[in-house]
Amino acid sequence: MAELYVRTKEIKIRHFWVYIIAAVASLGGLLSGFDTGVISGALLYINETWQTSSWEQGWIVSAAIVGAVAGAAMNGSLSDIYGRKKIIVATGVIFAIGSLMCAYAASPMWLIISRMVIGLAVGMVNFVVPLYLSEIAPQKIRGMLVSTFQLAITAGILFSYLVNRIFANAEYSWRWMLGAGLVPAVVLLVGISFLGDTPRWLISKKREKEAKEIFQKINPQGNAEAHISEVKATLTRPKNAKGGIFKPWMIMPVFVGVGMMFMQICTGINTIIFYTTTIFKIAGFSDNISAIYATIGIGFVNFIMTFVAIFFTDKWGRKPLLYTGLFGILIALVSLGAAFRYADILGDNLKWIAVGSVVVYITAFAMSLGPVGWIMVSEILPLQIRGLAMSICTVANFAFNFIVVLSFLPLIHSVGEAWTFWIFAGITVLCLFFTYYLVPETKGISLEKIEQNWREKIPARKF
Repeated sequence: MAELYVRTKEIKIRHFWVYIIAAVASLGGLLSGFDTGVISGALLYINETWQTSSWEQGWIVSAAIVGAVAGAAMNGSLSDIYGRKKIIVATGVIFAIGSLMCAYAASPMWLIISRMVIGLAVGMVNFVVPLYLSEIAPQKIRGMLVSTFQLAITAGILFSYLVNRIFANAEYSWRWMLGAGLVPAVVLLVGISFLGDTPRWLISKKREKEAKEIFQKINPQGNAEAHISEVKATLTRPKNAKGGIFKPWMIMPVFVGVGMMFMQICTGINTIIFYTTTIFKIAGFSDNISAIYATIGIGFVNFIMTFVAIFFTDKWGRKPLLYTGLFGILIALVSLGAAFRYADILGDNLKWIAVGSVVVYITAFAMSLGPVGWIMVSEILPLQIRGLAMSICTVANFAFNFIVVLSFLPLIHSVGEAWTFWIFAGITVLCLFFTYYLVPETKGISLEKIEQNWREKIPARKF
């Protein structure tokens, strides 16, 4: 009995070690969320320093996305060559440099370039951290661990809103806001130095002894030798064929991955995140501080509701959460558009309907598309091309992001707030059909089994 107690305690300690790994690696997500959300409040004060047009404001916001496309594009192959850990280290360094550059920006162009540097790290971290977590997580808690990345993003967004409020009345307010990203960047660099790389990447580099040690740490009850054999079999199968990523059976998982990124972005999430304070001021909040306080509330909802995905994605499955979230997003977008359409009738009530609609939107997104999108993309891609394919999906994510964010303010000025949000509602309907027909359920299936299903051309609905 005493031996059983010691063994149980040891297993709990080792699983605690896995959670520590996830927490440290997910700091990259916190940085990504911070630099996504901080511009929402900073933009109000940047406009007081420099008189900028709507297109210049769009570039200040979306410059980070341009850098993110470059970061995601160039690091897929690099992560396969040098490992997941080294890429995470590189992101921490770039985040730190970019934060300092933003804080000392002397002109709008300097700020745009600085935001591009920040974006480079955002693009890198958004593909490498989910990849790292999915490859290191035990199968039964893979969804939960990968969800910690999205939780960290929402924590970063909430942190950015709080930072905006703290420095709102300070001298050089927006410079302090943007420069505050230096702190979590340093924490990430310190934390990641204590972690190893993923066992699947180590096996691909024939470092099986190290891989076995990590497998035994992350899953003490598992058979490390069997895991290694399964991964090695997956790596050796494709060598007899030609065509790389364009082998017929590989096209569908990459297509679904890109589709997941389309759903995550083109339903309008970053128009809400980047322009929350702007939307609230349009809706009737009279001053910057009131709009920032409302934004903090939205950030808090975003953070709390991500826990739904963390706790239930491995119990309910990925697709039920996607359906629930997409229906919630659809209702919120239709309501938000209707509120602006009938603004004259609603009067002062408009701002509260706007807040309520945004709360519903963020609640639905945080429990579904936010975390589940990254979970599924990290799960469905074949191991031999996983780094490159993850990079393609992340590039697509930021390409969609750039188009949506840059066009948001001009779209509002040309067709109005109501039709802008109704356009996103129409896209959401298309995403429901995409989820039903083309997105597989991956709950409880090993990464190697998912790859086998694609190889055998099993329809996604029958996984």
